[in-house]
Amino acid sequence: MVKARPAAGGGRWVEISPERLKGWLDGFYGRHDGATEDALTLTGASNGDTATLHPPPGLDGVTDIDALLQGVAKPPRIGLLLVRRGAAAVGVADGTTLETSKVDRFYVQGRTAAGGWSQQRYARRRGNQTDAAIEDTADIAARVLAGHPDLAALVCGGDRGMIDLVLEDPRLERIAALRHPHLLEVPEPRLNVLEDAAVTARKIRIHLVP
Repeated sequence: MVKARPAAGGGRWVEISPERLKGWLDGFYGRHDGATEDALTLTGASNGDTATLHPPPGLDGVTDIDALLQGVAKPPRIGLLLVRRGAAAVGVADGTTLETSKVDRFYVQGRTAAGGWSQQRYARRRGNQTDAAIEDTADIAARVLAGHPDLAALVCGGDRGMIDLVLEDPRLERIAALRHPHLLEVPEPRLNVLEDAAVTARKIRIHLVP
């Protein structure tokens, strides 16, 4: 069963694995007595329902359904960067297989309710710990990702603000340019979370209206 979630502005989102895409398209045609295709948007013949397909990372140049089906049959190699306050995970995925990966944890102090001088001291300490975590994550990303010139995209997940800061590192300039706009929702990064992200990143996102 395909799970759907509401889309901002109306309609709903569903995510389909590449292996199920052809069957899903056949089902859409069948449920709507046929459909017309305009680039990556299908419009049902029976009621005007639409389905707009968003290619997975690395296939952003795909402009029609046939090209999308061909592209997902041989998924491109992508980089993964997952960051949250207490951990980071970086990897390179070929299809759903992680070719290389690195996971690290670091301590960033939680917020304190103390006031005055004490609060300022804790804030400085927390800021220093966050800076160190960002630097450590950039080091990991540079080691894991920079040696792969054939990456087609970078998929990020977790804390957008921290990711932005990590990707400001000059060593990651080429990698940052490959960043896909869709941010994955992930828990604190672990190896199993990174493995799940490699699978999720390949899915085709479809906006259905209504």
